[in-house]
Amino acid sequence: MRFTFIHAADLHIDSPLAGLSLKDKAVADRFAQAGRRAVEALVEETISSKAAFLIIAGDIFDGDWKDVTTGLFFVRAISALHRGGIPTFIVKGNHDAESVMSRELPYPESVTTFRAGKAETHTLDHYRVALHGRSFQNRLTAEFVETYPARCDGWLNIGVLHTSLDGTRGHEGYAPCTVEDLTRFGYDYWALGHVHAAEIVSRDPWIVYPGNLQGRGVRETGAKGAVRVTVDDGRIVDVSPVTLDGARWAHLSVDVADISTDAELMSRIGAAMADAHTKGEGRPLAVRVTLTGATSLHGHLVARREALQDDVRANGFQLSPDCWVEQLKVKTSLPPQALAALSPGESLNVDRLLAEAAADPDFAAILLELTELLKARLPKDLHDEYSQLDTLKTLAADARALLAGELA
Repeated sequence: MRFTFIHAADLHIDSPLAGLSLKDKAVADRFAQAGRRAVEALVEETISSKAAFLIIAGDIFDGDWKDVTTGLFFVRAISALHRGGIPTFIVKGNHDAESVMSRELPYPESVTTFRAGKAETHTLDHYRVALHGRSFQNRLTAEFVETYPARCDGWLNIGVLHTSLDGTRGHEGYAPCTVEDLTRFGYDYWALGHVHAAEIVSRDPWIVYPGNLQGRGVRETGAKGAVRVTVDDGRIVDVSPVTLDGARWAHLSVDVADISTDAELMSRIGAAMADAHTKGEGRPLAVRVTLTGATSLHGHLVARREALQDDVRANGFQLSPDCWVEQLKVKTSLPPQALAALSPGESLNVDRLLAEAAADPDFAAILLELTELLKARLPKDLHDEYSQLDTLKTLAADARALLAGELA
């Protein structure tokens, strides 16, 4: 018998796209429905591909609902699978653990949610499939994987688990375990969730992260979705990505080392954005553009960054009303010959002034206080992006370029 099933995880329904509302509320509103569109695409793909069943490996929700419409949306979406005769298997992750959610809504009878106290097994006799899974009761878990049962001989065994594995993938440690721990169970496929980057960790046995359904910030770029697993004669023969995201993030690094005019700069950035927009296949696109390379325009770029950012955003809207430049970063530098050509007699001694400011403990204390105040007002997802503000070295380099650009 040949059939397919869909493995998804980390839907995070109604989670805001990080940072957009701080920059432009109107743009944020246009992107706000991306997560729901991705869920609808997941359901449509499962039905249209005639999948045997759907697995969701945790974090359907991003935490307790702000209002009941979030839960009602998911019930409405999943009910289409019920009407199509397609069962759904769910484990709860750290974001929608039993202790996190204050209430639930009834799911159709074709939806199975694995209990939290101990792993359990559910079977699909027609396909000879045994699914083993366990939900999170709370965010802190101990002896979690050890409770999974032994394989069912003669069946295709699937483990459904929300885990960070060994914690080396940049996510907090939930249900920690190793590939060797999972291999010992003898299951054919481990349907994992929690890590937002898609990855086939192992092929013998199959241990797979599908990634999250919808990218939520500039650190989650590129196509997002689920995976389609093909089974033939009781063996998994293929695992393929299925793109389902409703909006997309991109981080474009543009080398401007050989650029000498603003017109050339805008042309190169525009070409990179047009390519990203084409790859997005019409989806709303949020782009971060980082300028790199050693260029004589370095001071000019730093001094005019905000004006250039506005120009780049305008160019994005010329591509599409949903092409938004989230931020323009200037990470360029002056070429060595340009540094050597600076004449101390023709300008202020910028380096000396900045060195004196950086050595002033009162200045450092004020800067630290302002930095912490700024970070406290930002969403938690953006804290890491602004960590460099804590270093005087980075600020001094930017200030030097800014002053040099203004003086030029």
